Amino acid sequence: MCLGIPGRIVAVSVAGQGPRMGTVDFDGVRREVCLAYSPEADIGDYVIVHVGFAISVVDEAEAEKTLAVLRAIPDALAGELGPEVTA
Repeated sequence: MCLGIPGRIVAVSVAGQGPRMGTVDFDGVRREVCLAYSPEADIGDYVIVHVGFAISVVDEAEAEKTLAVLRAIPDALAGELGPEVTA
């Protein structure tokens, strides 16, 4: 199953000519996400992320509703986000 998961942007970066990227916190799990499809998104904003791309900006209340549903499903976030990536 592939879901659009809400997360909060905690950092933004641009590397050379590459796309704008953000570190997104998904209820304690952080991942690097491409922000090219949501250029208005910035630190503190909540975004819906699908396969590594922020596809829309959502308000905090909507993000929290969705996260509450995902928290109720055993291992939903871990299953969708995969294992932690270490440097």
